[in-house]
Amino acid sequence: MNKGFVLWFTGLSGAGKTTLSIRLAEQLKARAVRVEILDGDEVRTNLSKGLGFSKEDRDTNIRRVGYVSRLLARNKVAVIAAAISPYREVREEVRRSILDNGAAFIEVFAKCSIDVLTERDVKGLYKKALAGELQGFTGVSDPYEEPLNAEVVVETDRETIEASAAKILRALEERHLLPWDGVMLDHTLRHDPVGAL
Repeated sequence: MNKGFVLWFTGLSGAGKTTLSIRLAEQLKARAVRVEILDGDEVRTNLSKGLGFSKEDRDTNIRRVGYVSRLLARNKVAVIAAAISPYREVREEVRRSILDNGAAFIEVFAKCSIDVLTERDVKGLYKKALAGELQGFTGVSDPYEEPLNAEVVVETDRETIEASAAKILRALEERHLLPWDGVMLDHTLRHDPVGAL
């Protein structure tokens, strides 16, 4: 790999960002790619402890994820950043900073319907937010701005994990960030949606 890159997952809570990140990291490591996952929850615990969920605090958290991503990617590491990152403006700010440092940035929108997210949610947070019992919940009582031009859109309520991962790997190959491995996967599989494990 001659150039580092950042796969920036964005999407609502429960959309499958972490599940896909883990699957992709395994597949990248199998291709001898140095890879690091920056999971939004882990970063919040370790680098952003003390931040709340105001817009300012959310933006600060995303800027920190972006900063670490930039440092790793400029050193030819494949970075998988998986955070809700609800605001378009700060995602674009992170994109520019990574591109300005000579690394590639691929935004991956993990798209999933609220109905499916509510079904998947073992903690019942979506139900509480939809009932008005939980304020500031992204995508329900707090905004989530969908990407306008994500490089990859994975529909995690319709695609298998394998199909979504293959779509992302193909995007990396098409941008010459990964060598072509010659394996074509069936991208039309529509069972075992991401996060349903």
